[in-house]
Amino acid sequence: MYSMFGSTIAAISTPRGKGGIAVIRVSGDDAITICEKFIFPKSGKKLSEIRRGSVCLADVKDEDGGLLDEAVITVFHAPHSYTGENTVEISCHGGVLLTESILMRTLSCGAVQAGPGEFTRRAFSAGKLSLSQAEAVIGMIDAETKAALALSRINLDGAIRRKTDAIYDTLKTLVSGVYAIIDFPDEDLSSLSEDEVRDGIISAMDALEMLRRSYKTGHAVCEGVKTVIFGKPNTGKSTILNLLAEKERAIVTDVAGTTRDVISETVAAGNVTLRLSDTAGVHGTDDFVESIGVQKSIEALEEAELILAVFDLSRGLDAEDEEILTHVENRASLGVPVIAICNKSDLFDSEKTEADISRIATALGTEPILLCAKNETSREALVSRIETTFESSDFSASDNAVITNARQFAAVNDALSHVRSALETLDFLGADTACSELELAMGSLGEFDGRQVTIDIVDSIFHRFCVGK
Repeated sequence: MYSMFGSTIAAISTPRGKGGIAVIRVSGDDAITICEKFIFPKSGKKLSEIRRGSVCLADVKDEDGGLLDEAVITVFHAPHSYTGENTVEISCHGGVLLTESILMRTLSCGAVQAGPGEFTRRAFSAGKLSLSQAEAVIGMIDAETKAALALSRINLDGAIRRKTDAIYDTLKTLVSGVYAIIDFPDEDLSSLSEDEVRDGIISAMDALEMLRRSYKTGHAVCEGVKTVIFGKPNTGKSTILNLLAEKERAIVTDVAGTTRDVISETVAAGNVTLRLSDTAGVHGTDDFVESIGVQKSIEALEEAELILAVFDLSRGLDAEDEEILTHVENRASLGVPVIAICNKSDLFDSEKTEADISRIATALGTEPILLCAKNETSREALVSRIETTFESSDFSASDNAVITNARQFAAVNDALSHVRSALETLDFLGADTACSELELAMGSLGEFDGRQVTIDIVDSIFHRFCVGK
């Protein structure tokens, strides 16, 4: 079988460390031949004689013929393997020294050490996986919530690929139909009417728009949302961090200004992953160290994709709260979602706080959530608001395609821009000119799932993998 990769690679595919078993994966044209040099099935057969896709018990021997281990060997013949190449998987006892010794034996017999993600890259190059499916493999490995795992599983099964293939085919039909009439006017070819071209463009545009909107949910579930807890000192910001993290991550005291630096934590808020930052309280201060913390808080606010703005209304809004409102209102005006939290609700004077709550709601365009962060039951209410903020009504964990990273979003956005231009061009310059924009949209979709992707993008994606995958 021809392979674009000249070498046979090997790596430990299970985590390093002691365990019941470890798996060493060998892939390439010479995988079986190399492994036959030191693996001897108990049946007396050679590995090349083992039926493909089957397992056997075998002795793994060192260079002097001594027994290294008794292992279970799985043999895959090309193209019926993960990589599309001949592959041997060695399941041995999971000792650190033992596993390394077997890997070194594999390398000494002719294999080379695999690089990060090289097995999955070979699967992509062999057409076993699309680029979005390869990224879904990363997603399954990195998943920190059940929702992220489920979404990665859907995409590994090809949900995104099927959706983008359908859009690509629609555009291809439109372009080929229009160009066929132009290039072969004397042939008896059925032509597409302008209305049919318009309907096809609108159909593709709607499908791309749905994919584009799905990124809000996909990013929140899989990549995680940069979230800042923002407010003046002693409003309970660190208590809210601890509430969401479900552990004592930050020091909490009654002394204002306890937090002087940005404290970061990754937490699962229901289906949404938060890259959470608790910041120093923003206020005027002559303390040099504290002023640095305040500046870092404002910088974190500028980068945030979600703002948890915290107010302590047990003391009423004051000038420092108004400053907080101004900072947050500016970010909200740029489309950054804000959840206003009126903390210490157990101490509220309802008549006194009603006007303050109305002031916050008017300034930020969102109804504040009232809670007591010291009460663990408040977490459910806050998580529910966070999920509502990021879960799209278009998202269904059972069937819909959801894009999950910035690369995919950029490709879809680019394709959508060209399709919109095609629709505008159609009315003024005709179908043939509109098709030029549709071809550019096809190019963007080609980049999305690997049809026309550059080598630099491929390298960047697969270098995110661990060695052995």
